[in-house]
Amino acid sequence: MVATGSSGTADDEPRPGPPGRFADDLIGLDPDDPEARAFAEHLDRVERVRPGYTVEGYIGGVGDFADAANRLGGHYRVTAGIVVTLILLGVIVAAWDTLVFIFSMLLG
Repeated sequence: MVATGSSGTADDEPRPGPPGRFADDLIGLDPDDPEARAFAEHLDRVERVRPGYTVEGYIGGVGDFADAANRLGGHYRVTAGIVVTLILLGVIVAAWDTLVFIFSMLLG
């Protein structure tokens, strides 16, 4: 028998606990509680780090915005829809203006 420095009692064995954030940050909260799960998801979203200067970062930011708008509902969701519509309208106007400028230079 090899001496490991432990007394061999049941208290020395690792106890299985909830995985993830409940084992690290939210110790003592019930992982089956819907409010605790929602708070854990909120912490995951807050601590997510993406580079904002890449295409993937921009797309991830748009995805976060869409997820937040879908969670809100009501007039907040309508406001988010109006903001997205205005942004798309600005992109369409800028693209149209660019095309008109290019064709006027080629034909003019």
